[in-house]
Amino acid sequence: MNASDAVPPAAGHGEELPAVAPQLRALRRRAGLTLEAAARSAGLSPAHLSRLETGNRQPSLPMLLALARIYGTTVSELLGETVADRDAIVRAADMEPTRAGGWIYTQAGSSGRGMQALRVRVPYGSQGDIVRVHPGEEWLYVLKGRLRLRLGDAAHLLAPGDSAHFDSLTPHRLAAEDHDGVELLFVHTLLQSPTATLCLGPSTGELP
Repeated sequence: MNASDAVPPAAGHGEELPAVAPQLRALRRRAGLTLEAAARSAGLSPAHLSRLETGNRQPSLPMLLALARIYGTTVSELLGETVADRDAIVRAADMEPTRAGGWIYTQAGSSGRGMQALRVRVPYGSQGDIVRVHPGEEWLYVLKGRLRLRLGDAAHLLAPGDSAHFDSLTPHRLAAEDHDGVELLFVHTLLQSPTATLCLGPSTGELP
């Protein structure tokens, strides 16, 4: 089973898709990748990526992160968001929350940088089976709620004020411990290369 099996259809979320679907196809073509090559790098089937590009399926946040790295861009550009390039200041009033695969996130940094900062809300039971492996580093800080973080074979429970900084080549997955969800500050390095990959897939068991 691949990552496409873990993401529900976009029914009921059509309002979130128009800005995403056209950008996905345009940026893939700009990167010089065929549908098959891009899908293989992202751990998706070509049919699933095609449905994302036509707006028939909703991409999850991990999928957007994968495609951003593969296409050498940012999640903001995939979503068609316009933020002043290289602006050092990010105003709260300019940052609209965006939903992706059950997650709610808000840009917390400007575009065109070597890393991307997000404020992320992960609802309970959302994408807890998605495993991510990719080059680079990630840093996260728990603002509210409790986070179940799996790094390789180790499981961790993080409370508000706790943080984690790790090599993203370590297989990792995130899940909210409590029914109220968890809110994070999340920073990851961007590899501006169309050959960078992020492997996605459901886990073989429950998060311990």
